[in-house]
Amino acid sequence: MSVAKLISHKWKKYLMIILALLICFVVTYSVIFLITIYHATNDIYTEIERSGDKSEYRLENVTVGKDPISILLIGVEDYETNGQNGRADTLIVVTLNPDTKQMTMTTVPRDTSIEFTEEEVGRYAGFHKINAAYSYGSMFGYGEDKLVIEKVEQLLDIPIDEYVAVNFDGFKDIVDSLDGVKVNIKEPFWEKNFYTPGERLYFEKGERKLNGEEALAFVRMRKRDVNAAYPRDERQRQFIQAIIDEAISTNTLLKVGEITDIVGHNVTTSLSPIEIFHLQQIYSSINTSDIKTFEIEGEDDMIDGIYYVIPTEENLLNISEQLKQELELTTDK
Repeated sequence: MSVAKLISHKWKKYLMIILALLICFVVTYSVIFLITIYHATNDIYTEIERSGDKSEYRLENVTVGKDPISILLIGVEDYETNGQNGRADTLIVVTLNPDTKQMTMTTVPRDTSIEFTEEEVGRYAGFHKINAAYSYGSMFGYGEDKLVIEKVEQLLDIPIDEYVAVNFDGFKDIVDSLDGVKVNIKEPFWEKNFYTPGERLYFEKGERKLNGEEALAFVRMRKRDVNAAYPRDERQRQFIQAIIDEAISTNTLLKVGEITDIVGHNVTTSLSPIEIFHLQQIYSSINTSDIKTFEIEGEDDMIDGIYYVIPTEENLLNISEQLKQELELTTDK
């Protein structure tokens, strides 16, 4: 065998060894990744207690990853009550269609007026803000997540198939674990720092990477004058699109251990580990610029000294019909 052929043979041998080691590394990392994700998501899994294991707005069960589904994102404010009987500070309905890869987001104003029954809230039956459903559901043993889900279903006349609830600490820590999230700020404003009393956080117009504390202030601001031109609902949808872009980046995979530790203490969801895996597989390459957004319009009203949003009937009906189309439902319940 010539010297050239001998060298070529050795290089091929070394290349095969390196390739084998890389394959072993990838397989090992993938297994560790899946095991870590499974344990974290299994710990936060909380099934919705309802008849037939489905929404009453569904005739048949749906399968996550195969059928169009809706997911309610719940931002929980429970810092004033030491984690007990909190309020739903943020409510966003997401629809996902695995065939079209289409995603929609609809923000439900937290001050939306809606009727509660005696079965749900006992002697407090009557009209209340929709965000009170979380605390009432906890206080009266109805189930905080369950009552919020049913009130949103009642409002939009669509099924809510799954939910994800995260508290403020979880939101902040997840953003920090991603080393911040880039957002294009459309209008300048300031907001109080939730974690440092008396401190103001300033947001200048233009693209900026927000850390956890800044991100929380960005999505929560609603009392500054600029909120009329750059409303809270728009900023929340904008941030979710930005965090999806960040979360599906390759760098996120390297932080899975840190993220799952955060998730385990601050998140609950009705999505099982395998369902989360299916969703990740289908939507990991979604283009967030294609996400459709819907806005519930309403009139401000003051009743007995309490501020409410009264949804416009025509707008609410229009959004309901569009969401039914996304979920491939008939117009009848």
